[in-house]
Amino acid sequence: MNTVNFVKMQGCGNDYVYIDCFQNDISKFDIQDLAVKISDRHFGVGGDGLVLIAPSDIADAKMRMFNADGSEGNMCGNAIRCVGKYVFENGYVNKETINVETKSGIKTLSLNVKDSEVKSVKVKMGKAEFACEKIPVLYGTEEEVINKPLAVNGKEYNITCVSMGNPHCVIYMDETDSLDIEKIGPSFENNAVFPERVNTEFISVIDSNTLKMRVWERGSGETLACGTGACAAVAASVKNGFCKKNEPVTVILRGGELCITYTDDNVIMEGAAKIVFKGEFIYD
Repeated sequence: MNTVNFVKMQGCGNDYVYIDCFQNDISKFDIQDLAVKISDRHFGVGGDGLVLIAPSDIADAKMRMFNADGSEGNMCGNAIRCVGKYVFENGYVNKETINVETKSGIKTLSLNVKDSEVKSVKVKMGKAEFACEKIPVLYGTEEEVINKPLAVNGKEYNITCVSMGNPHCVIYMDETDSLDIEKIGPSFENNAVFPERVNTEFISVIDSNTLKMRVWERGSGETLACGTGACAAVAASVKNGFCKKNEPVTVILRGGELCITYTDDNVIMEGAAKIVFKGEFIYD
C-alpha cells in the first residue's frame, strides 16, 4: 500500500489536489492514474485535477497539472496562484516576486503578503495568441478566428479562438445561467476544428469592465472557475470591441471573481488562493 501527503487548495472554486514534490517522492506512481483516482469526488480526495509542486532548474518552482481525466494540461491560472501561496508559506521561497516553470513557459507571480500569509496573487500570464496555428484551430485558410460562425449540434455559434498557452474558444450570449453546458460543452471540446480539444468560455457582457462567464474545461468538464479562460475571455472581448485594452476587467465566475487586464504584451490576472485541508491519500 502506497500513501502520499497532499494539500487541497482552491482559487475561485477551481479546486485541485496538490502534492509537494520537494518532500514527496512520487516516481513510483503512475501519475496519470494517480490524477484520475485522487480527483474522484466519490472515491478519492476530489478536485478538478492534480497539481505537482516541484523543484525547478530554471525557476523558483515548477508546476505540473493534470486534469481529472488524467491528461496533462499546459497551464492553469487558478492553480498557479495556489502554487505561489504554497511555496511562500512553506518557506521554499522568501520573496514576494517569484517565477514558476510551467509547460507554457515561466510565469511571474507577485504575492500580496500580509502577516506572513499570501492573501492574493497577481500573475503575468503571457501574451494572448490569436494565430490559428498557435491555438491550434483548423478553420479553412483563416489566419485568425475572430467572431466566425461554427455549427455545433445543429446550431450556429460565433466563436473567437485564442491561446493562453492552452486552447480556448470564446462564445458570447445574452445570459449563461440557463445554458445546458453538460450537453454543449463536450460538443465544443471534441469538435474536429480543435485537434487538441479546447476549453470553451460562454460569456455574457455586463459592461465594458465586467464579464460573466461559465467554462467547460477540456478533460475536466464544467469548473467553477478557469484562470486562463478568464484571460482568454478578456483578450477576446478586447479583440471584439466589448472591453478596452489596459483597463482592468472583472470576470464573474461561478466560484468567485478574477481581475484581468489585457495588454499587447501580457495578460495580467489577480485573484485569491486558499488552502482547504491537508491529508494523506492511500493509493492502490
